[in-house]
Amino acid sequence: MDALEDLIDNFSRLPGIGKKSAARLAYHILKQDQQYARRLAESLLNLHERIRPCPVCGAFTDSGTCSICGDPSRDASCICVVEQPQDVYTLLNVGEFRGLFHVLGGVIAPLEGVGPEQLRIASLVQRVRTAAVKEVILATNPTIEGDTTALYIQKVLQDLPVEVTRLASGLPVGGDLEYTDKLTLMRSFKGRYNFGC
Repeated sequence: MDALEDLIDNFSRLPGIGKKSAARLAYHILKQDQQYARRLAESLLNLHERIRPCPVCGAFTDSGTCSICGDPSRDASCICVVEQPQDVYTLLNVGEFRGLFHVLGGVIAPLEGVGPEQLRIASLVQRVRTAAVKEVILATNPTIEGDTTALYIQKVLQDLPVEVTRLASGLPVGGDLEYTDKLTLMRSFKGRYNFGC
């Protein structure tokens, strides 16, 4: 049963999946027909072959530019800055924000060797300089690293003619946007505040 144990081990490496959940998933797949397993395997392989970061915002896309950046109905004067691509889809599901996004690709974390130069901060500054951006919303996670990153971006943008705001409180400190409920995210957008004050 090496193949089954190997699959359980691989599933258990996924975030939020323990050994018991991994075993349930593996046994579920084993009970299905072989076509189901083949489609699942092909879907996993296609992730790395087809999905890549959008060259403009950094969100995941399977085309040249993502559908968000290519949507003319979105408000191009407002950019919401997030840590990871999955944060874009979390905020899209709220339905409150109609602007564009910018994915940093992480947060400033000196102990882990991540400085501002490893993040997509320079491309954010370039977008603000070259486009008619009026507001940048800092939606980094409310952690020490997220707050540090937001403060750094605020300082980098302070001499540019753009309002820098931060999502309002209501988000749990130490939490992730990905796990925050829809109502809390809606209130955070509505209650955002000027980050420079």
